Amino acid sequence: MTAQICIEDVTKAFPGRNGSAAFTALSGISLDIPANEFVCLLGPSGCGKSTLLGLVAGHEKATSGGIAVGGRPVNGPAAERGMVFQQYALFPWYTVEQNVRLGLKVKGLSRAEQAGQAERMLRAVNLWEHRGKFPRELSGGMKQRAAIARTLAIDPDVLLMDEPFGALDEQTRNRLQDELLSIWQRSRRTVVFVTHSVQEAVTLADRVVVMGRDKGRIVADLRIALDRPRDRMGAEFVEAEREVSAALERAEASVPAGRAA
Repeated sequence: MTAQICIEDVTKAFPGRNGSAAFTALSGISLDIPANEFVCLLGPSGCGKSTLLGLVAGHEKATSGGIAVGGRPVNGPAAERGMVFQQYALFPWYTVEQNVRLGLKVKGLSRAEQAGQAERMLRAVNLWEHRGKFPRELSGGMKQRAAIARTLAIDPDVLLMDEPFGALDEQTRNRLQDELLSIWQRSRRTVVFVTHSVQEAVTLADRVVVMGRDKGRIVADLRIALDRPRDRMGAEFVEAEREVSAALERAEASVPAGRAA
């Protein structure tokens, strides 16, 4: 399949401070992601998962190599690439609905179009009845659902998610995973999702790309061939967890692997 996201031999180095040497976060990373695929980036802290996601988003520029989305080089942020962060990043002085409508206003939609799209997205994440509340009135899970709705409202081709459920309790996390999968199965956007959790990766992903400590080198690219919805307690699920966990152990040791495609 033709890749919607093409990451080609990407290196990212950050300049040193106070005379220290430059720090290379990623070195020679190549990865192809077809359209409509749900890919999880998994690896130990500091392996460069979030750095790679930020490069795809266009928030950072690669030191060398290239990234293309939909055949177009990534030279900065764009509406075709929506980003959801671990921190909710909602404007506290706007209501839930106003937060969701912000990007639609920037896109130039009419007030009626903004209202219709905001309602569709808030209903999709079960927040329509809370549309008039301010972020301070919401639980952590509700804030994250609002952030997801705001990103989905602009109708991006690619959804980039940086540990969006990492700060939530297990029950809320599981529920939002299920809601995200339900939305994804209806919209079939391409999703790149950063996580530290093996269970979360196996629950969500078509593919799990495991990155190692050695400058983000790809240790494993595993297909999760389980039907959805997935039984987190089922034998096949547990076996997939074992396979991913074994790859993560190799990642801790930073055993390198070749190109993922």
